[in-house]
Amino acid sequence: MYKLVFVFAAAMAAFPQQAPPQARAAARPQSTRSREFDEGWVNAFNGKDLSGWIKVGNEEWTVENGTIHGKAVTKDYGYLMTEKKYIDLQMTVRFKCEGDGNSGVFVHTEFKPGTADVSQGMQFEIDPTWYHHTGGLYGDGRGWIAWPAPENEFVVRKDEWNEYYLEVQGNRYRARLNSIWVMDFTDPSPKSFDGHIALQLHSGGQGNMRFKDIAIRDLSSH
Repeated sequence: MYKLVFVFAAAMAAFPQQAPPQARAAARPQSTRSREFDEGWVNAFNGKDLSGWIKVGNEEWTVENGTIHGKAVTKDYGYLMTEKKYIDLQMTVRFKCEGDGNSGVFVHTEFKPGTADVSQGMQFEIDPTWYHHTGGLYGDGRGWIAWPAPENEFVVRKDEWNEYYLEVQGNRYRARLNSIWVMDFTDPSPKSFDGHIALQLHSGGQGNMRFKDIAIRDLSSH
């Protein structure tokens, strides 16, 4: 028994050494629940159709039982993008990973005309596999920018509903997943400041995601 515990502890100790070149952003701010849900919040999904959203790429986006269902039908990238653009924002969304495919929520996003190629934007990662950095930041042509701390890699739950709270103010990005703060990162060299929000289906043909209860607060107008 003691030998097993020692081996497990030794294995876990190795993970922090895998941090990316830039900060892993492990700070946990105090809960903002008392001030999050005040004036200015707007439901971004009506539960009936995709009004207010634009499909980018050839993947399948439908509404089923009050949820947005994104499913890969090719092996390319696919996105569902808001019609509106945002600068500073707060967002809440519930998501469920029904397949093994990678996903994410993009902010400040634009695409090359007529394609599903992202030309700018930062992604809050969603991946059902442990140690694939759900809650981390990726994008703007720089690859991984910040990861959650190792102890927060277990927060995501596959085949269950997960609650995401995301916040962008200037060059500061924060993410709370299932009531745990997993990311608080201030980007020293931001590249995008304005653009659409987009839900992603990663390339590879394994995407099978559901989203619901999407609400957005445009901080730029307050």
